[in-house]
Amino acid sequence: MDGVALAARIRAELKGDVEELGHVGLATVLVGADPASEIYIRLKHKASEEAGIEAIDHRLPAATPEDELVELVEELNEDDSVDGILVQTPLPEQIDEERIMRAIDPIKDVDGLHPFSAGQLYLGRQTLVPATPLGVMHLLEEYRIPIAGQRAVVVGRSPLVGKPLALLLLQANATVTICHSRTDDLARHTLAADILVAAVGLPGLVTADMVKQGSTVVDVGITRTEAGIRGDVDADVADVAAYLTPVPGGVGPLTIAALLGNAVRAARYRRGTLAFPRI
Repeated sequence: MDGVALAARIRAELKGDVEELGHVGLATVLVGADPASEIYIRLKHKASEEAGIEAIDHRLPAATPEDELVELVEELNEDDSVDGILVQTPLPEQIDEERIMRAIDPIKDVDGLHPFSAGQLYLGRQTLVPATPLGVMHLLEEYRIPIAGQRAVVVGRSPLVGKPLALLLLQANATVTICHSRTDDLARHTLAADILVAAVGLPGLVTADMVKQGSTVVDVGITRTEAGIRGDVDADVADVAAYLTPVPGGVGPLTIAALLGNAVRAARYRRGTLAFPRI
């Protein structure tokens, strides 16, 4: 499943939306100089430019106090030129990530991590949803993978990927199982999956003997190893699965495209062309 081509098409469609709106501003905040975070921010800015979205870059030293970061987020909440706010994680250890996510105005929460956003998703009333799960759903839709009535297994239970993706699949009428580090006999569950999503960050965790013949396998994991970038799914799975996302080039580009889609959606909420639920 080619995420690169689909992401390019989504960005092109978003560019038309941005032109219709007149302006969409996405503020990114990076605390410290983590190399991986630097790369992610750069990719997000490049994709924003391609979609016509203004990327507003904020950089803070690694030693920035938590209160100072909260103050910046509150300023961005009030800034009318900013439609979406993204605080790049992980944050330095002196900063409570949960407090920062709560500080973001839910109408600008393009990461979908505010408790309000998570609660809306839980209730089946999607507002702003984490980008990686949205990217996975875009891929499944693009390749016309049946979801309703199918058994979906999600390996990983993070609030950024595993949990919200399980809810999206459930809303699409799949029968969903969530597996995690305490799951006994992981293969027993994965072998039953029509749709298998691996999102834990353990290279090669899922092997060919753990996958049902003809199933759809989505590899969300991405880890830099001495041998290069690897996903959670072993390459031999391609011999068993009907569909498999590559790493890189699968879910990653769609995560960024979905994030930009959230920025456009947030702009529509702020302009009143989409109704934002009362908090």
